[in-house]
Amino acid sequence: MGNLPIYISIIFMLTTFLTVGLFYKATNGSKTTLLILLTWLLLHTFIALCGFYTNTDTVPPRFLLLVLPPLLFIIILFATSKGRHYIDNLNIKTLTILHTIRIPVELVLFWLYINEMIPGLMTFEGRNFDILSGLTAPVIFYFGFIKKRINKNVILIWNFICLGLLINIIVNAILSAPFPFQQFAFDQPNIAILYFPFIWLPCCIVPLVLFAHLSTIRQLLTTDKNTRVNRM
Repeated sequence: MGNLPIYISIIFMLTTFLTVGLFYKATNGSKTTLLILLTWLLLHTFIALCGFYTNTDTVPPRFLLLVLPPLLFIIILFATSKGRHYIDNLNIKTLTILHTIRIPVELVLFWLYINEMIPGLMTFEGRNFDILSGLTAPVIFYFGFIKKRINKNVILIWNFICLGLLINIIVNAILSAPFPFQQFAFDQPNIAILYFPFIWLPCCIVPLVLFAHLSTIRQLLTTDKNTRVNRM
């Protein structure tokens, strides 16, 4: 990590804060949400700087501490009435524009590949097509919510496709990491996510992007049309 150009870390950190900021805006300014997210980032910053995640031989992998709590939290939100109320009050217009952060994320991944911190299959030159989600997000935002020229079915399909692209890179990233179950990229494994600040990708950015898709899909499938139009 010592030879990694500093601009890569700076851009990634700024991208993380932008993601948190956009999600905070989507919650209509929930200070509790913002406090939880910033505390979560600070906690894993401290843990990562202590070198905790660089030990990849443990069973289960320590990496699970990054991803399981957010996933469990998302499940709880969807499984409880208070959680669903929270989801249904999110601004899906802001959640849609949040996906533009996938553009700088993909650029950072490409730079990490050049610096031999991740394999090429995790970039847009390999198996990762997630940048398409970021590039099309402004189009969906503008024509779906501003001009209202595309209907909810198109927005739904877009969310499902982009969710698939997200899951694709998640699977490839995990199976490329130097864990006991590694399947890909043995010559240049995915080690960036074991270090600060890139541990913020699996512990914060990816869960928020995932949650944004799931929340938008729920609202589009369950919210009355008139109510949805008024909230947009």
